[in-house]
Amino acid sequence: MKSELEKMRNGELADFSTPEMQAILKQAKALCARLQTMSIYDDEYREVIEQVVPGLPKTSVICPPFRCDYAQGSITIGEHVFINYNCTFLDGGGIHIGHHTLIGPNCQLYTPQHPMDYRERREEKEYAHPITIGDDCWLGGGVIVCPGVTIGHRCIIAAGSVVTKDIPDDSLAAGNPAVVKRSLKKE
Repeated sequence: MKSELEKMRNGELADFSTPEMQAILKQAKALCARLQTMSIYDDEYREVIEQVVPGLPKTSVICPPFRCDYAQGSITIGEHVFINYNCTFLDGGGIHIGHHTLIGPNCQLYTPQHPMDYRERREEKEYAHPITIGDDCWLGGGVIVCPGVTIGHRCIIAAGSVVTKDIPDDSLAAGNPAVVKRSLKKE
């Protein structure tokens, strides 16, 4: 029998009210709360951020304040990634960010998806679908990425865009919903 965390990571309807899930949420919230008053230059910063994002490369930076739901290895970040202030990663479905990617301030990455039927939404259950962001991307300030979206390599997402569908490699996308405006591919 799968745990609720395993169900969530597999895109299945998961109950986040269970003691197991609540303990994970509580631990992640406590770590994020510690980060709120820190700077990347504080002595304790690296210790705390590596508990939130285990395996965070030394070349990558997440500027506090930063918020996430689960931590527990659900966020993976490549080398030379910079995540600016006040980002929120609802990471139940897993978030993968490639190498050399820049994420502007106030970006929001959402993996949860609530049931469509209003009666089912009354329960403390949700689905979660992973978000993948490729290498060498740049998300401008205030970008929102919706559940299950993949942004290809070398993409630019304009500030304030809402990404609801996959974006192919080498694309400049903008708008709400974000659409590809042009190719960035070098001929």
